[in-house]
Amino acid sequence: MLPLEDLKVIDASSILAGPLCCQILGDYGADVIKIEHPVLGDSMRGHGESKDGIPLWWKEVSRNKRTLALNLGKPEGGEVFRKLAATADVVVENFRPGTFERWGIGPEVLHQINPGLVLVRMTGFGQTGPYSSRAGFGTLAEAMSGFAHLTGPEDGPPTLPAFGLADSIAGIAASSAVLTALRHRDRTGEGQVVDMSILEPIMTAVGPGPTVYEQLGIIGQRHGNRSTNNAPRNTYLTKDGKWVAVSTSAQSIAERVMQLVGHPEVIDEPWFASGHTRVQHVDELDEYVGSWIRERNQAEVMDAFTEAGAAVAAVYDAKDIVEDEHIRETEMLIDVPDEDLGSVLQHNVMWRMSKTPGEIRFTGRPLGQDTDNILGEVGYTDSEIAQLREGEFIK
Repeated sequence: MLPLEDLKVIDASSILAGPLCCQILGDYGADVIKIEHPVLGDSMRGHGESKDGIPLWWKEVSRNKRTLALNLGKPEGGEVFRKLAATADVVVENFRPGTFERWGIGPEVLHQINPGLVLVRMTGFGQTGPYSSRAGFGTLAEAMSGFAHLTGPEDGPPTLPAFGLADSIAGIAASSAVLTALRHRDRTGEGQVVDMSILEPIMTAVGPGPTVYEQLGIIGQRHGNRSTNNAPRNTYLTKDGKWVAVSTSAQSIAERVMQLVGHPEVIDEPWFASGHTRVQHVDELDEYVGSWIRERNQAEVMDAFTEAGAAVAAVYDAKDIVEDEHIRETEMLIDVPDEDLGSVLQHNVMWRMSKTPGEIRFTGRPLGQDTDNILGEVGYTDSEIAQLREGEFIK
């Protein structure tokens, strides 16, 4: 039995935090019902690359989810939703604050129907405060969290990630929040509202900058791939035009690196005794490490660092990830059967559990594939389903 097999989750969210939260819950057994607009579908279907018109990202982020095409903005759709919510454990939504209330499916209504329901409300800036009504996307959170300010070359512009970083962090955090709320419900029978902004989790991930500013008046600055906490720490170009990343977060690792690159004399310098003081000599240390690496191919660098017990990694692109022996042997990526593509390579479930491992049971499905079955489970007859479909409230 999968650990969340007895949970019913309604995914009424889109792009990307809410869907990722629900993907994680589905990966560990939850029955996830994905709600999409019957005409427009979920915007995630249009994100990323497609093959023969089939969206590839959708196949992963909507895996283990049954799909229901339902117009929540119509009274008839709201009535269907209330019947679904009456039988659910969790609802995840990411509309602007007040939208669910306007549709007659806000928390007061839902908790009157189902007192034990956990309602996760994911927005850019939360349900309250001066910015609550603003449109909120991960890009804005990446800017406001301090991430962009600290990312990029020292003399370059603030840099945004090339992927959904803030959304992904928020989605992972929300899955933890769901389980915490369910723990409370199991003890008391009480559901609750989880107010999850996209901004707050990435602010936490960026680190203690606000505390440092409040206590010391210091504002962190961009410094490329270097670190303010240890040195050498950077990406370095190899002789064959490839890149490696080196970290010396531990003192013993820093010593091994300097011995390897032929400069053991610096280990006895007083400033070498801590990461913070090594940073004051970062140019010198980077030159020692960088010049040694420039004279060798990537494979030679990797072998030498590994043999020396020093910390190094090749800088991977997608092809490198797919071909890496450790990633494949440990099944971080697995081939999943798919009704459209035959088989599709996907990230595996996010963590391994010895007693109750997760499982990818099926990939993302076409719009409305499970509508009839889902509605039948909450008491709709075939004729009632036909009437809803004729009115274009469902698909």
